[in-house]
Amino acid sequence: MKAVDKAPKRIAFIITGLNTGGAEMMLYKLLSRINREQFDSVVISLMDRGTVGDRIRSLGIPIHTIGMKSGKPTPASILQLISLVRKLQPDIIQGWMTHGNLASQLASTFIGKKVPVLWNVRHSTLSKIDERAGTLLIIKLLSYLSHLPIKIIYNSKTGAEEHKRIGYSSDKAYIIPNGFDTCLFAPSVEARSKIRLELGVAKDTFLIGLIGRFNPMKDHSSFLKAAKKIIQKEPYVNFVMAGKAVDKNNQILQNLILELNLSKQVHLLGERTDIPFLTAALDIATNSSFYGEGFPNVIGEAMSCEVPCVVTDVGDSAWIVGNTGQVVPPQNSEALCAGWLKFIDMGVEARRDLGVRARQRIEELFSLDQIVQNYEQLYQEVIYGEQY
Repeated sequence: MKAVDKAPKRIAFIITGLNTGGAEMMLYKLLSRINREQFDSVVISLMDRGTVGDRIRSLGIPIHTIGMKSGKPTPASILQLISLVRKLQPDIIQGWMTHGNLASQLASTFIGKKVPVLWNVRHSTLSKIDERAGTLLIIKLLSYLSHLPIKIIYNSKTGAEEHKRIGYSSDKAYIIPNGFDTCLFAPSVEARSKIRLELGVAKDTFLIGLIGRFNPMKDHSSFLKAAKKIIQKEPYVNFVMAGKAVDKNNQILQNLILELNLSKQVHLLGERTDIPFLTAALDIATNSSFYGEGFPNVIGEAMSCEVPCVVTDVGDSAWIVGNTGQVVPPQNSEALCAGWLKFIDMGVEARRDLGVRARQRIEELFSLDQIVQNYEQLYQEVIYGEQY
């Protein structure tokens, strides 16, 4: 075994931006648990500090911002990035998200010494609907540069396969899924009672939830159409929807709810800061997306709360739930309704047992501590070699 320099090795994480999102939160979670005796982390946001940046800064980790406008780098901002990376003298440059990956590779070329670069790809399938033309162009450009980084980390098997299809180097692929804090996301009897009190429903009301921002890929429409079908058979069921722009000001959702006559059963909660508490209050959690998902956090978070999940067969959703959930075809409200009914019909005890198995699956395969160890092991191998 090689002699190991005990001084912490500096990792410069270059991320597109730090607004609230799954990719940004995974970086925060990694930094919250990374071994600081081994790694000295610093974050560079190409845009601003955002909401997640404040949380990272609270960890005592330095954050630098470049101030680029979305998708619009300037010569001055590129020079600022290169100058900053030169000053930081990192031992590893870790790109995070599409623009962060490109910026990492670019900066490494001009800092005057050879520094290993890692990319972190958070996409699964690529869509012209959900991505700007400039982003799609960069994704394609990166396929021609994909032989340059030491490794390309994907958070989903689906993402690795999709990028291989469009020309990314398969030899560089390295899968590290998202990790979940099983202490933060945990079952809670208190959450069940308090959320129902907040909603003004009976304490034994059956709650089915969809947590996710308003976006075409999330397919809130199929969720609501399935809700209409199920209350014709189980009228006591209520539905919780939460996420950015999933609120009473969303006219598209409001019109559909009125059209389906669901105003009494559907609760639009908007963006919440108590997602662990809200998730633990559900009887069934749902992900109804029909494209674009890689490794959806909301599924693992619900499973960690012992909440069974009905998910569409998109991204790595089927892998996450394994035999603890229901997997249905996307854009199929009939199948979504049937999945819910199967869980309802099995009864309280059987659902509870399924929830326990779901949490065990997260603890065994996707716990945050285990995922952080995977990152640390890769960083050690990059710095010290395979013999570390």
